[in-house]
Amino acid sequence: MRSEIKASCLKRLKRVEGQVRGLAGMVEDDRYCIDIVTQIAAAQAALRRVEEEILRDHIAHCVEHAISSGDKADQRRKIAELMDVLSRASR
Repeated sequence: MRSEIKASCLKRLKRVEGQVRGLAGMVEDDRYCIDIVTQIAAAQAALRRVEEEILRDHIAHCVEHAISSGDKADQRRKIAELMDVLSRASR
């Protein structure tokens, strides 16, 4: 993972960590259910953005390298890996 992507993802993940701690506090404080659900959706969206950033970097670096290498086995492996992770992410 490129260093700027890593730094960006870590920053985002620390923010998500704070959101999750805030959610725990909301539950402990018996906050309104809809407010909690709204904040859960925000945390999920933030995690999806991190996921997209990491996948984008993976495609730009690892998959692109496999394609340009000419190694057919590596190309098939990277494409299968990508399809598997995209399939799991859509569940």
